[in-house]
Amino acid sequence: QVQLVESGGGLVQAGGSLRLSCAASGRTINSYAMGWFRQAPGKEREFVAAIVWSSVYTYYTDSVKGRFTISRDNAKNTVYLQMNSLKPEDTAVYYCAKDKLFRAADLSSVESRYGYWGQGTQVTVSS
Repeated sequence: QVQLVESGGGLVQAGGSLRLSCAASGRTINSYAMGWFRQAPGKEREFVAAIVWSSVYTYYTDSVKGRFTISRDNAKNTVYLQMNSLKPEDTAVYYCAKDKLFRAADLSSVESRYGYWGQGTQVTVSS
């Protein structure tokens, strides 16, 4: 079992930036794709971004393309989400998650594909 802990959330003004971190412990995440999801109040959890285990490929939902960047540092067992040009509609609890499949070449936006989840970190973007 791997434990995932998100950090870096907070309150930011629209147009500002935040960098979220997802630190893994217990087991290595080096051979697994990782994803970021978010859930706003009253909304279902939605896919944000994913990165393949080798960092070669990334995938973003349309609403964050050009603004968010997912990256990872396997030596630190950590995944990041750099969020720029934040909008109020980005306000949500952000979760990181680990792909269930070992060294999967594809990336998925489907929640059921991911087997381990962090506790989430709150991101609030004010107008």
